Amino acid sequence: MDVQASIASFAVVVGFLTITPGLDTALILRTSLLSGRGHAWAVVLGIQAGTLLWGTLAGAGLAALLAASSLAYEILRWAGAAYLVWMGVRMLWQSRRSGEEEAAEAERPRGGRWQAFRRGLLTNLLNPKVGVFYVAMLPQFMPHDAPPALMGTLLAGVHVGEGLLWSALLIGFTGLVRGWLRRPSVRRGIDRLTGLIVVGFGLRLAVQQS
Repeated sequence: MDVQASIASFAVVVGFLTITPGLDTALILRTSLLSGRGHAWAVVLGIQAGTLLWGTLAGAGLAALLAASSLAYEILRWAGAAYLVWMGVRMLWQSRRSGEEEAAEAERPRGGRWQAFRRGLLTNLLNPKVGVFYVAMLPQFMPHDAPPALMGTLLAGVHVGEGLLWSALLIGFTGLVRGWLRRPSVRRGIDRLTGLIVVGFGLRLAVQQS
């Protein structure tokens, strides 16, 4: 398999992965609806920075240590699960605010863009399944004569590019309906739904085995 064939094949695989609804989709939609496009793009860039880092590490062989070491995997898995549950519970707690508090909150974005970027980055980096995915998948798309670290970064870049395009569609869609969805009652419902989804992902990560 040459480089072009490798990139094309990998693009198809991660394309289906990208459009599959999951935690990233929920975070992007929530942030876009409640905090605006700027914060949503900060979350997107954080997520994609994590993806690029995982791809680079997997290509260099470092992430293979995660797959080989059960202790490293378990530490990262429990850290990720705790982070997701904490984030989801925080969203659920925020949804308990009164109508007046919610209206006041609607007048300003929730947190800074750096905080949004960090949320996206940590959500990705603390998910060991992403690292294991790259460790398992990249060798199948690695040409024999290609530098592993460089090829891993290149393939991760393909994943990032598709993620950016899909995120642009998600953010554009929420822009069309954001006015209606910014109503206090709807905002609380979004927080509750997203909080439950995030807690669910955290609990699933906690009970899953490597």
